[in-house]
Amino acid sequence: MAESKVSPTPLLKDELDIVIPTIRNLDFLEMWRPFFQPYHLIIVQDGDPSKVIKVPAGFDYELYNRNDINRILGPKASCISFKDSACRCFGYMVSKKKYVYTIDDDCFVAKDPSGKEINALEQHIKNLLSPSTPFFYNTLYDPYREGADFVRGYPFSLREGVPTAVSHGLWLNIPDYDAPTQLVKPRERNERYVDAVLTIPKGTLFPMCGMNLAFNRELIGPAMYFGLMGDGQPIGRYDDMWAGWCTKVICDHLGLGVKTGLPYIWHSKASNPFVNLKKEYKGIFWQEELIPFFQSATLPKECTTVQKCYIELSKQVKAKLGKVDDYFNKLADAMVTWIEAWDELNGGKSAELANGAKN
Repeated sequence: MAESKVSPTPLLKDELDIVIPTIRNLDFLEMWRPFFQPYHLIIVQDGDPSKVIKVPAGFDYELYNRNDINRILGPKASCISFKDSACRCFGYMVSKKKYVYTIDDDCFVAKDPSGKEINALEQHIKNLLSPSTPFFYNTLYDPYREGADFVRGYPFSLREGVPTAVSHGLWLNIPDYDAPTQLVKPRERNERYVDAVLTIPKGTLFPMCGMNLAFNRELIGPAMYFGLMGDGQPIGRYDDMWAGWCTKVICDHLGLGVKTGLPYIWHSKASNPFVNLKKEYKGIFWQEELIPFFQSATLPKECTTVQKCYIELSKQVKAKLGKVDDYFNKLADAMVTWIEAWDELNGGKSAELANGAKN
């Protein structure tokens, strides 16, 4: 009898939510149906809350618009961005699951070099369920993968690894470029499929893209705040970058890992580079101050939870970045509001995590 191609029990079916920010009907889910249908979706509708968003039949989902966000968070709703995909982090806050996968509505199922459709969710789950190695680089990339191991000279004391908090996936077709690069290379497409996953080393920052991203909500959820972006703010398109920088500093402090590489999705639509330039303009200058700030940020040993780390980081943002622009004072206040709202909705749960903690 031929083997069934579909696994009878989807991985982490009851432990993972899929968060999707959108302003349009979610027809793109049809292509993802074989992979997503067993899971619960949290859809965060941006823009006009009176617009009705259609979701294909057969999906288990909850949908929140701006009115819902205001009703649930009250005055604290001010920390959730409007008219920007940063609104997705509201979905992280209301999720009750251990893991979250977030994807944009212009992302489709990619194919590997053999022509097989890639189950992105399955690969993210593999990444999250295997350890990371941030303290020593393995030249064969992920040593926990089938057919790989630790190379000669890798310290045995570090081979157990640490829990993986974040799995950062990549994209075929339209690359995740900033506006200046888009303008210079309008026809560039990523056709290079690299069959690898690696742990980002401790002390190394990276540009985190939110369109194909999974994380362990229990380990790092409160740090996944996508900032104040979009409507009424002087900046956009730095929401996932901000979350990535904060998250990496906190993961390094708490002894957690971040993986990047597989899985790929197919990114189908390049956003308008002129619109993007307007959104990114200040960020392009500010990031030259932000990166050194995060590179040198240290957290005291008393910061044993993600929440404590994030509040401490907000103080440093105000003290050191407030002088760059008043926007960072507002952002620092919003970071505190975000944590307060997170704890209110999640029963104030604040897992103590020692350095190098095991999951």
